[in-house]
Amino acid sequence: MTTKRKLMTAEELFCMPDDGWRYELLKGKLIKMPPGGGEHGGSSSRAATRLGIYAEPFGTWEVLGADTGFILGRNPDTVRAPDAALIRKDRLPGGRLPTGYIEMAPDLAVEVVSPNDRAREVAEKVQEWLDAGTQQVWVLYPRTHRVLRHEAGSDPVGFQEDDILTAERLLPGFSCRVRDLFP
Repeated sequence: MTTKRKLMTAEELFCMPDDGWRYELLKGKLIKMPPGGGEHGGSSSRAATRLGIYAEPFGTWEVLGADTGFILGRNPDTVRAPDAALIRKDRLPGGRLPTGYIEMAPDLAVEVVSPNDRAREVAEKVQEWLDAGTQQVWVLYPRTHRVLRHEAGSDPVGFQEDDILTAERLLPGFSCRVRDLFP
C-alpha cells in the first residue's frame, strides 16, 4: 500500500520553525537548500546594493534581499526566493510589503548560481519567474564573472566581466560594471 504525501501550502511553509536551512516550495513539494557560500552571498549582496543605489532616489521601488518568498502559484503552491529582487511599490496591496510571502512575482529577480546548481534547474527557475510575470531575471555566475539577462519573449543577453549591465526597459538609466557584482 502506498500513501500519498500531502502537499504543503505557502502558509504552512511560512509557519515552519527556523532550522537553519532555506526552503522553497515547488508545486507543493518542499525543497531543502543549503545556505549559500561566500561567493554566493557576496554576489547577492552586491546586486541588492546596486539595485538599492539605483532605486532610492525614485522612492517607487522596494529592493529585497535573499530569502524573501514570492508566491508564484497556488493549488499546489509554489514559493520561490530569489537572491535579490526589485518590485514596484504601486503593485503591492496598499503600497506596503506584507508580513508574509509576497503573492506576486517581482519586477526583477536575481539568481546567483552556486557550484552545486544544475544548469537545467537554473533554466527552469528562470522560466518560472518569467511565466509568473517577472519582467527580467538576472542570472549571476560568480565562477566565470558573467551575467545572463532574461526577458520574456527575448533571447537572453550575456554580459562579461568588463561589460556594463543595463536594463533600459525596466530600469532606465541603470548601469553597473559586471565585475562589480562579484567578490
